[in-house]
Amino acid sequence: MTLPHFTPADGLLAQLSELQVAFSGAVAHIRLNRPAKRNAINEALMQQLHTALIHLPSSAQALVISGEGQHFCAGLDLSDLSERTVAEGIHHSRGWHAVMDALQYYRMPVVTALHGAVVGGGLELAAASHIRVADSSTYFGLPEGQRGIFVGGGGSARIPRLVGVACMSDMMLTGRVLDAEEGRERGLAQYVVPEGESLAKAVALAQRIATNAPLSNYAIVQALPRIADMAQSDGLFVESLMAAIAQGDDAAKQRLADFLQGRAAKVVKAA
Repeated sequence: MTLPHFTPADGLLAQLSELQVAFSGAVAHIRLNRPAKRNAINEALMQQLHTALIHLPSSAQALVISGEGQHFCAGLDLSDLSERTVAEGIHHSRGWHAVMDALQYYRMPVVTALHGAVVGGGLELAAASHIRVADSSTYFGLPEGQRGIFVGGGGSARIPRLVGVACMSDMMLTGRVLDAEEGRERGLAQYVVPEGESLAKAVALAQRIATNAPLSNYAIVQALPRIADMAQSDGLFVESLMAAIAQGDDAAKQRLADFLQGRAAKVVKAA
């Protein structure tokens, strides 16, 4: 599996020192760019990621996030951890929440290409994406218990929905690490590929996603997680609204017509 050619971003997106941003057709690619720190998250990286999400062009219909070097992301950069008052700590965590929420409820689907360490804040980042592709070198960890801290980037809300409270508690209390296959079995990844192939697989999935009707993609990433949080009767009502809206979109109508025409042609050919 080979990668298509990506063109580096220009303008503001080219000035983000902690990231590399590039485009291939309707697919945008954001690469975390702190390999010497195992792409550990500092304040600058988090702010620049938020800036990138805001300024990606409307021509992009799917986003891939990966990490430069040997690891996807080793979590919080502990050298960036400073003495904070309780109020400052709350504001810092809420800043992370804003970025992770922007990612989960982004205007387009987000695919993460995982390899090496997906630990702490790195796992929180991955959990906010919609599709996660791990290669065989990937390992998942939540070492907060051993470091005397607690997750602060939305992990307590998102990760238990993937692995369950018991598994997350085990990882945080004991330092248990899950390998790629264990992570897939628990829901931390939907795909596992050979080492070195997660980015190519993630881009291939993003290319396929980018061909969907944009409003359908938007409904899936915006409405589906919200419906899952609703009472069933409320969720079913919202589902009806989203189904009607998606089906009424011109792009969706054209795709359905093309599908039906293609199926009819196959029936005629078979006859």
